[in-house]
Amino acid sequence: MPTGTTQPLTSLLGIALPIVQAPMAGVQNSKLAIAVSNAGGLGSLPCAMFSDEALIAELNLLSSHTSKPYNLNFFCHSSPQHDPIVDAAWRQLLSPYYDEFGLDLSNIKEGPARKPLTSGTADLIEKFAPPVVSFHFGLPKADLLKRVKSWGSKILASATTADEALWLQAHGADVIIVQGLEAGGHRGMFLSSDINKQLPLRELLAAIQPLIDVPIIAAGGIGCAADIAEIMTLGADGVQLGTAFLLCPEADTSAVHRHALSNPQSATTAVTNIFSGRPARGIVNRLINELGPISPLAPAFPLASTAIGPLRSHAEKQASGDFSPLWAGSNNHHCRNIPAAELLAELATGLTQNA
Repeated sequence: MPTGTTQPLTSLLGIALPIVQAPMAGVQNSKLAIAVSNAGGLGSLPCAMFSDEALIAELNLLSSHTSKPYNLNFFCHSSPQHDPIVDAAWRQLLSPYYDEFGLDLSNIKEGPARKPLTSGTADLIEKFAPPVVSFHFGLPKADLLKRVKSWGSKILASATTADEALWLQAHGADVIIVQGLEAGGHRGMFLSSDINKQLPLRELLAAIQPLIDVPIIAAGGIGCAADIAEIMTLGADGVQLGTAFLLCPEADTSAVHRHALSNPQSATTAVTNIFSGRPARGIVNRLINELGPISPLAPAFPLASTAIGPLRSHAEKQASGDFSPLWAGSNNHHCRNIPAAELLAELATGLTQNA
């Protein structure tokens, strides 16, 4: 445990097992979070893509189906200004695919937004006093963070570099999620956009662990009990897994996403910005192969996803994931279609292997 840490992670968060289910926007709702929390871990609800009405509905389900702690996850990005020149170049790059599918490039509708936490959202969730609130891409402004903490919520935040971990600790995070390069989904990077500074989990954990005094949750490439046993010996106080839960029946993972995860030949991953405008790890498909993985033409997060949406929808109707963001970590071969509680029980055996 890091120097200065006096309270175990399980005690701090009120959970039986130091295992966090990573929040995964677009592939889950409260059902997966409830299953994990009721089984002793920390279930997480990704809140950035829910409308206000949907968020309240999910929170009502959470509070009525579990008495255990759960985590609400929010983004902390700044909403970008629309740039017509950037948008035109991005659409021009995608136009051959629109022509191939017979789609109208001039008739693109807005998809689901990715919203940062705002005071308005805080108004909605305050009555629920969520036990844990986590953040990606940094932390909200000090006054908003102070408000969340006033509910008694413990604050988790993702760091992808040692500098980010130190910044998060200095600005009020109670727990640091150390996000290794192997992790699926969006990189939590916020102090630098340089992907070359991103480290694999074991190197990143070694760099961060001696520097901070708050508990550490390790994330990235952890897929089974043996992985957990190893990572816990390296100084982590807990672990976070997302990809491992993607085939669980409680997840809303799409059919094409499930197929890709179940097919060893299509499970190679890469960090790409073409689906959202921010670096994120997903399974390599046609669009990543042909346009990426990193494109300088991609609009700022989350605007890149708007023009991808019609292509994704058309392809998925043909049972193709060629244009879908198939988020997954690099160690994705452990995914199995078993109930989340059963998976959590198996993972928990890694906590005692080196006890």
